[in-house]
Amino acid sequence: MIDDLYSTKVLRLAAELPRAGRLAAPDATAEKISKLCGSRVVVDVTVEGDRVADFAQDVKACALGQAAASVLGANVIGASLPELEAARDAFRAMLKSGGPVPEGRFGDLALLEPVKDYPARHTSTLLAFEAVAEAAADAVARKGLQRT
Repeated sequence: MIDDLYSTKVLRLAAELPRAGRLAAPDATAEKISKLCGSRVVVDVTVEGDRVADFAQDVKACALGQAAASVLGANVIGASLPELEAARDAFRAMLKSGGPVPEGRFGDLALLEPVKDYPARHTSTLLAFEAVAEAAADAVARKGLQRT
């Protein structure tokens, strides 16, 4: 039911987007766009080792994409590249194949579990996590750092 998608908690997350904007000197940037709806997310990261030291995001997306970006922005500082990749993969599995809700610092993604019943909304909901995993991997590779 559509009311499950746009619950008060999801709408609150969408309205309170942490770390909005751009970084002046990121180690890496990634942009992801949903071809279906035009949602767009650009993320900037700086890393220390393989952990996110600073982060900013420019999000032009539906409420579901904004809610996912809100969870990311509130919890991304200090996350390691493997942790970001695991969160992205768990989030994708939750939406696309009925996998379990992501655990740990990104556990609030559970609020977006009803999106699994709306495949047309999967891509826009995943954009921020796809972008941060790509940007962090690029930043770590550019610095020649090891993953922990």
